[in-house]
Amino acid sequence: MDFSLNPQQCELVALARDIALTKMAPRAAKHDREASFPFDDYVDLRAAGLLNLCIPKASGGLGAGFETYALVSEQLAQGNASTALSFNMHSMAMLMMGDRADAMVLSDEVRELHNERREKKFREVIDQGVIYGQPHSEPIELGETDKALSVGGRRFGTVATKVDGGYRVNGAKFFVSLSGAANYFATPALLQGEGDWIDRTLYLQVPGDAEGVTFEGEWDPLGMRGTVSRAMVLKDVFIPDEGNVLPPGMFGELYNAYAHGALSFSSTFLGLMQAAYDFAVDYLRGLVDGAPGLPGEVAVKGFAVAEMLFMLESSRAMFYRSISEAQTYPSADVVQRARAAHVSIQRNVVTLTQEAIRVCGGRAMLKQFPLERYARDARAAAVMRPWTQDIATQQTWECALGFGAGSRLHKRPDAQNDGGDSK
Repeated sequence: MDFSLNPQQCELVALARDIALTKMAPRAAKHDREASFPFDDYVDLRAAGLLNLCIPKASGGLGAGFETYALVSEQLAQGNASTALSFNMHSMAMLMMGDRADAMVLSDEVRELHNERREKKFREVIDQGVIYGQPHSEPIELGETDKALSVGGRRFGTVATKVDGGYRVNGAKFFVSLSGAANYFATPALLQGEGDWIDRTLYLQVPGDAEGVTFEGEWDPLGMRGTVSRAMVLKDVFIPDEGNVLPPGMFGELYNAYAHGALSFSSTFLGLMQAAYDFAVDYLRGLVDGAPGLPGEVAVKGFAVAEMLFMLESSRAMFYRSISEAQTYPSADVVQRARAAHVSIQRNVVTLTQEAIRVCGGRAMLKQFPLERYARDARAAAVMRPWTQDIATQQTWECALGFGAGSRLHKRPDAQNDGGDSK
C-alpha cells in the first residue's frame, strides 16, 4: 500500500502550505476576533490558482480530484481553519460539477447539456475568480425532508416551481458559509410536482446578489468565526434553466452514491490537529515569543506530547486510506472505513487541541497565542452535517449489525465504480 503523493500533489501541497503559513496564519486571529470574512485569504487563493483546483484540466483547471483537494485543504487549515472550511464549499461545488458528475451514469443528451452549462460556470471561476458557497442546511425542527437520502436531514424544505425559462425558488437556509462573500450559492431545492423524489432534487446556481436573496441574523459563534455563516432567505428568486449546477435528479443520486463527501470537512480538522501539535512543540521548546520554554516537569510534558503525536498520526493514517478509496457507489467496508476515519478526527481534534493547552500551561490560554482559537474551532467538527459525530456513529453500528439507514447501500446502475486521483 503506497500513500506517497504524485508530483502534482507534492507541488500543490507545498503551495498551499506556503500560503497558509506565510499569509493566512498572521491574519487569522484578526478575522477570528472580528468574526469577519477573510477576503484577503481569497485574494491569495485566487492569485495562486487554487480556486481552479477542482476544475477539470480539459476546462482549464488544475484537475484535482477529491484526494488532492483533501491534501490541499489539510495544509490551508494550518493557516486559518475557517478559510479551509469555506474553501471546502467552493471546491465541492467544482468537484460535483466536474469529477463527480463525470462518474455518474447519464444519457448522452443530458451529459452534453451539462458539459455545455458547466463550461460557462468554470470559465467564470477561471477568468473572473468567482467563488461558490453551498447552503445545504435547514433547521431540522421544521421537519425532515431527506428520507430518501442515506444521510437523512433537511435540505429540501426549499422548493422550486417551474416557470417559463427557469424556476422560482422559495425557502431558507442556515449556517450559510461565505454569506455576503460568495458570488454564487450552489443551492439544493426540490422541484414541486409529481414524480420520484430523487428525480425532483435540484442543485441551482443562486447569485448572492439576486433579487429576493437576503442574509439575516448576527454571526457571533464559538468557533469557525471567519466562515461568516449567516442565514439565507430566498423569496421568489428566479433562476434560469442554465442555473442548474447539476442535471435535475443528480444531486439526490450523487448524495446517495458518494459517501466520502462528508470527509471534505475532515481534512480541515486534521490540519487543525497538525497546527495545534506543531505550535505546542514549538512553545515547549521556547521557540515562540512569550513562551517560558520547557518547565521542570519535562517527563510529564514529554509523555503528553508523544500521545498527541500518536493521536495525530493514527488519525492521518485512517484518513489517507479513506480518501484514497473515495469513489461513487463504494462497498460497505469502504464506507465503514470512511465513517471510522471521520469520527476519529471529530473526536481527536477536540482532545488534541485541549491537550495542547494543558501541556503548554496557563499562558497558552491567552489570545495572543492560537491554541485557544484552535480549541474553539475544533468544536465544530462533531456537529457538521451530513455526518455529525452522532449520525456517523449510529450508521456505523447499524451497518455492522445489518439494519437501519447505515446498512443501505446504493448500487451504480451499470454495476461499475470510478477511480480517483492518479499516482
